[in-house]
Amino acid sequence: MDENKPKVGMGIMILKDGKILLGKRKNSHGSGEYAFPGGHLEYMESFEGCAKRETKEECGIEIENIRFQYLANLTKYASKHYVQIGLAADWKSGEPSVLEPEKCESWDWYDIDNLPESTFETVGWAIESYKTGKNYRDMEK
Repeated sequence: MDENKPKVGMGIMILKDGKILLGKRKNSHGSGEYAFPGGHLEYMESFEGCAKRETKEECGIEIENIRFQYLANLTKYASKHYVQIGLAADWKSGEPSVLEPEKCESWDWYDIDNLPESTFETVGWAIESYKTGKNYRDMEK
């Protein structure tokens, strides 16, 4: 695969009782930062299918009411470049657990107005979108 082409990334802001699910990333861009479940859109996969698959693979929970949140051009973690699709979903069932320990240290529910100090770039974008409806973000100039 050509490394000089953007990839399609997806992050899912999962809501449960006014809180959001965040995991502490490791061994990748944004290591040490808290982020939503998510990953790469696979060939011929639907957005909803990707959201459900990534959430199940990473933390073992089920989601519902999946909806579009924002589209962004993510270049903060150069040399990686992503077209980022932000989705929101509601928790359906299961307790989050670390199913990919090489990628994530922990999962926990956080109050949307009281987040960990260090969050992945897209977490702030998702919360801004959730609160204001802003759904488009191009490259930061």
